[in-house]
Amino acid sequence: MKIIICGAGQVGWQIARQLSGERNDVTVIDTDDELIRRITDGLDVQGVAGFASHPDVLDRAGAQDCELLIAATHSDEVNMVTCQMAYSLFGVPRKIARLRSPSYLEALYSDVYRTAHLPIDVVISPEREVALAALQRLDAPSTFDAEGFMGGRAQLLGISLSDDCPALNTPLRQLSELFPSLRAVVVGVRRGGKLFAPEPRDQLFAGDHIYIFTNSEDVHRTLEIFGKPAVRLENVVIIGGGNVGLGVAQALENRPGRVRTKLIERNRSRAEKVADDLDRTIVLHGDGMSIEIQAEAGVPHADAVLTLTEDDRVNILAAVRAKAAGAKLTIALINDPTLVPLLDDLDIDAHINPRASTVSSILRHIRHGRVTDVYSIGDAEAEMIEAQVLSTSPIAGKLVRDAGFPSGALLGGVLKGDKLMKPLPDLRIEEGDVVAIFALARDVQQVERLLQVAIDFF
Repeated sequence: MKIIICGAGQVGWQIARQLSGERNDVTVIDTDDELIRRITDGLDVQGVAGFASHPDVLDRAGAQDCELLIAATHSDEVNMVTCQMAYSLFGVPRKIARLRSPSYLEALYSDVYRTAHLPIDVVISPEREVALAALQRLDAPSTFDAEGFMGGRAQLLGISLSDDCPALNTPLRQLSELFPSLRAVVVGVRRGGKLFAPEPRDQLFAGDHIYIFTNSEDVHRTLEIFGKPAVRLENVVIIGGGNVGLGVAQALENRPGRVRTKLIERNRSRAEKVADDLDRTIVLHGDGMSIEIQAEAGVPHADAVLTLTEDDRVNILAAVRAKAAGAKLTIALINDPTLVPLLDDLDIDAHINPRASTVSSILRHIRHGRVTDVYSIGDAEAEMIEAQVLSTSPIAGKLVRDAGFPSGALLGGVLKGDKLMKPLPDLRIEEGDVVAIFALARDVQQVERLLQVAIDFF
């Protein structure tokens, strides 16, 4: 498939790496010659230096026979114009644009824009994706990662195992025997920096970071079994009143269960605007790293503190200070993935990776077959793929034990109608079932072939 990616930043690089690794014909456009050189040297892609919105640049990138264009530059305006040029001049059939400005996002869903036929098939909002990721962390506060699947019926939980975890040194097969009614599967384990799909004989050890796919009704029990008792959140402090912080605060206000929320914003004019946009949240103007401001916001007694500014260093230091002050849970927004390994030593409980959230959102719209959801894990090391089984799928009609999943893939759950089933070896996978599969990056393409053969992208 011919794909053009506009923007060679972190998101563009990640999407290019995944799509080129699946043998797509990928071309990347960026104004920075050095970024183009790096991406063409590091990946099996073609590069074009220039403005993505310029017709001659699109022409050089091969827009004439392009099947998909992803506009992910740092400029909303460039992304929109690029989609317009790709549609009007080259007839590109599918266009995805990353947009940040709330003004654009609100207008794009209005009747004016719908009737104007702005040629963007899918709009991706990084801020909205990150805000959603932050809320999912709050729903499972003792996890370092969390994502919902199958219409909310299932959850993927990332859990760090400590010395007091009851499930340590026990083969996974035996865990299934000890808790036969638990609808949860350990689908991934990170040990010593390496992520792998475990086998039934594998054991879990203190320090492991594991991914568990579980029925939403079993989340609390799953957390208890793996040494993470449920935590009720009543007091939340948000540091950073940008679009992400504001979005999280608004979502907390709209939740049925009353959560007392305070927000700290350093910029006075922004703090005033945020205060006008919120009804029940207390907004404080000040430095989120200040001991005095954190004390005034009630950080020492907070159930959770989210540091959501645009500066990674501020987020890390504010989270460290909040934890030292007594906050039960700290969640930091981290853009630079090289900083993530430091978080355990700094006693930061969880982090949010904006790049992974945005990449996951884009992948949902470009995967093959009846893929309904995709979540990118780690530094694009693996994916959790949710898809409907078609009649042409090689796994349709087969027992789980005979499905032939590659060594780096594990079935997390099977949704039959409205019932989520644990993927026991003798469970039969049938046409129309929805499956959730953990797959290491090297095995994603093979998993897609198992979901359906001879499929069309659109």
